[in-house]
Amino acid sequence: MYSFPIEYIEPVFRPPSEAKSLILPVTNGCSWNQCTFCEMYTQPQKKFRARKPADVRADIEKAAKAFGSVPRVFLADGDAMVLPTRRLLEILHELKEAFPGLQRVSSYCLPRNLAKKSVEDLIALREAGLGILYVGMESGDDEVLRRINKGETWESTRSALEKIKQAGLTSSVMVLNGLGGKTLSRQHAINTATLCNETQPDFLSTLVVSFPQGEERFREGFGDDFEPLDQRGLFEEIQVFLEHLELENTTFRSDHASNYLVLKGTLGQDKQRLLDQVNLAITKPGAVPLRPESMRGL
Repeated sequence: MYSFPIEYIEPVFRPPSEAKSLILPVTNGCSWNQCTFCEMYTQPQKKFRARKPADVRADIEKAAKAFGSVPRVFLADGDAMVLPTRRLLEILHELKEAFPGLQRVSSYCLPRNLAKKSVEDLIALREAGLGILYVGMESGDDEVLRRINKGETWESTRSALEKIKQAGLTSSVMVLNGLGGKTLSRQHAINTATLCNETQPDFLSTLVVSFPQGEERFREGFGDDFEPLDQRGLFEEIQVFLEHLELENTTFRSDHASNYLVLKGTLGQDKQRLLDQVNLAITKPGAVPLRPESMRGL
């Protein structure tokens, strides 16, 4: 019977674009794990810890024996970049030795975990094989960030993305549509767009905030004035967001399974086309194909 060479502690998450990557757990869970909107690592077995170097090395060796070579590796779990630069360099060198044809290594990245890493540290990681960092911006509005207990600010996110750019790494930023509810929708959209304009990420994607386990945990932190956006409200927020974006060459995607309306393009050249699609979805319901509720998910 076939046995996968790596034994995971479920559940395991990775960005959609890493679907064909080897997922290598170097930590378990998330070092912050206090965001009220996130249910990814709340299970007891996902309590944060850094994995032992010998265990990571053994997984790399087993994967190399099983697969021979892999083109891409994603470092799991929630924020491998919390590890010291020295440790990350060890992992990258081990990966390069095990997989000579390795083209790219990637990881989730909390902005806070780059506060103690210099641009020179990130350059060393890039030269060792790290290629792309997925940054959960969620919002560029400090009030929204405070209410969701993100542990970040507009400035901490800006600083992290600036370091990533200076080091020559690729940034992929994720924003949550609907995160501020009706009360903070407009400032959430505008301030998030402003932060994106300031940092010019290489990739930008929007997901719709979802609560598979219910809204109680989120509401406890956000406050009594949280009113979820309905479908039209989500479209109107995206419209405001796009209107305020001034990006030069960012690949934009709003095609995650949580989204009703699929949007794809390059900003800014496709800005008006994307706005036209959103406007059509708002003004002429039914004229634009939407993802059925039964097909949506995280």
